[in-house]
Parts: sequence; structure tokens; C-alpha cells
Amino acid sequence: MSLSSTSTSRDVFVTGATGYIGRRLTAALVARGHRVRALVRAQSAGHVAPGVTTVVGDALDSATFAPSVTSADTIVHLVGTPHPSPSKAAEFQRVDLPSILASVAAARKAGAAHLVYVSVAHPAPMMHAYIEVRSAGERAIAEAGLTATILRPWYVLGPGHRWPYLLVPFYAVARLMPSKRVAAERLGLVTIRQMVDALVRAVESPPRPDTIRIVEVPDIRR
Repeated sequence: MSLSSTSTSRDVFVTGATGYIGRRLTAALVARGHRVRALVRAQSAGHVAPGVTTVVGDALDSATFAPSVTSADTIVHLVGTPHPSPSKAAEFQRVDLPSILASVAAARKAGAAHLVYVSVAHPAPMMHAYIEVRSAGERAIAEAGLTATILRPWYVLGPGHRWPYLLVPFYAVARLMPSKRVAAERLGLVTIRQMVDALVRAVESPPRPDTIRIVEVPDIRR
């Protein structure tokens, strides 16, 4: 689905801007006229998309970047362990959880307008450690009383992330079974294009103040 044009330019602060989703998202936001700042480590400053302003800091430590966040900002939190798998539980605790807690702290301190968080679809019969950490991030957002959009993809297909295409026939069969249909939709696959479009929509159409909007897989795909 193509996005309609927007006439409202927003201030967007992105963590994880040089990653799989982040570089594509920041490029899309710049192309649509938004003012985009990316939190990066010093050695990654040259890897952001053209037109993006860099803020050097540590995504795990809010003190290093909170002064750069303003009340006008939409914070998009994309920091996370690449290629998550059950074997990476320790990394989820070391990177994924402290990074979202740092973004929540910065958003709360600045009174940021909107926080966009990429969580994960749940419940699910696997990836329990990953779901636990992402759910903890969701709880932290709620407890902070932030205006937020939480997206819950299961697996994002794209370059270097294609093996789940092998599961497409199984999803098709599951959707035909009443007892499996809801889970198959909730744990469905989304493309990188769908994910970026959903994030752009989230930035451009925030929920009502002091509310949290949940975007599940069927809505990411629309």
C-alpha cells in the first residue's frame, strides 16, 4: 500500500537508525519532509541515510541522549538484537531491555509527544525470552504514562531475512482452520516495505494524548 502525501512535518528522533529497519525508515521519513535525528555511536555516524542529523550517544544510557530529546519529538525506538533467536536470551537482557527503558526515561523527562516502539506479536509458542523482554518494554511505556504506538510484528521479511518464506504454505493451511486462524493472523509474516509504511503511518498519525495504540500484524499489512 502506498502512503498518501503529508503536509505536517514532524520532529522524529530515531534509535537504531542504521539497522535493518532503521535506515529504510529514516530515508522514508526524510523523503516525506520530516526532520529526522538519529541516535548513533560515534563510529556509526557516517552510516545514516542522507538528510538525517546525527546525535552521538549510547542507546543503553539515557543520560547520553536525553538532553537532545524535546517535547515536540516523536521517538521511534528500533534498537534490538539482530536476527533474534532462542539462543540470544542474554543479549535481549543486555541490549533490548535497557535500550527501551532508556528511551522511555528520555521520553518521560522531555515530555516527548509520542513514542513508537517495535515490540513482537504474542502470545506465541516460541521465542519466550524475546517476548518477555519486549513485553517488559510495553509495560514500561504504560507505567510511564506516555502517548505511544506499539507495533507487534512477528517476522519481517526482506534482504537477508527470507527463510520464513518456506512457512507460507503452512500459514495458508492454518488460516483455513478455525482453531488456528486467529493465531496464524497474529503471528503472520510482514514485509520490510509493510513494516516501514506502518511506522511512517504511526509517526504521522499519533494516537490521542496519554493513550497507547497497539498495531498487530493484520494492521501492519494494510
